[in-house]
Amino acid sequence: MSVSRHRSVLVTWLSGRPLGSSQSVILAELRACILDGEAPPGTPIPVDAVAAVFGVSRIPVREALMTLIGEGLVDHRPNFGYRVAMLTAAEFAEIYLAREALETAALRVAVGRAGEADVERARTAHAALEEAVRVGDGRAHHRESRRFHLALIEPCRMSRLLNMLGTAWNMTEPLQPMSHLAAAERALLHADHADMLAAFTARDADRLIGVCTAHHRRLQAFITRLPQHTGLFAASSRPETGPDKENV
Repeated sequence: MSVSRHRSVLVTWLSGRPLGSSQSVILAELRACILDGEAPPGTPIPVDAVAAVFGVSRIPVREALMTLIGEGLVDHRPNFGYRVAMLTAAEFAEIYLAREALETAALRVAVGRAGEADVERARTAHAALEEAVRVGDGRAHHRESRRFHLALIEPCRMSRLLNMLGTAWNMTEPLQPMSHLAAAERALLHADHADMLAAFTARDADRLIGVCTAHHRRLQAFITRLPQHTGLFAASSRPETGPDKENV
């Protein structure tokens, strides 16, 4: 999948939505497009075209992009412009290791603090995930998988830890890894989810951590087998081919 194929996909997505023009709206809409996987890694972000969609000058768009650069969702190359950030395969795997450590810490606390409302929220999230698996919807599986994991960890009520986990998680979202897995691989991961829910419901922290650790190992093994020649991963060192003034 070449990067050039995505030249206008972000602008097309924005053009089909009811938008405002405030700084917060511009930031929220750009972030949503990237996190939803609508603009894959490497997608150019043409400042003038985005500004035209919102009916603003380039300044608030640039300010929003600077915020997204700080979040690791966008990068900027002098003379080449802005694009949805790309990770190398090694960087992608590294972030998943960080996510595992943060999630494990959150789960150990969450399982002891969870109330009945939290358990019911986890069951509801699991049911939605199960439906996505049943119909074979990879994008929905990706979305509902995150929702399920969050339902298990948010009862920890540790805002700083959750913010760090959210930041790490967001950095992997543009690639939408769940949507690239085979149905059999998603089924195996979903079986782990059922075990995680059972341990969470039983308030069995040791069992929950054990299942979560095995789940992450399985997921990381699947990720190492994702095709790395599609243009979604950055090369370790990729020479630039020439400026694209549209995105400057």
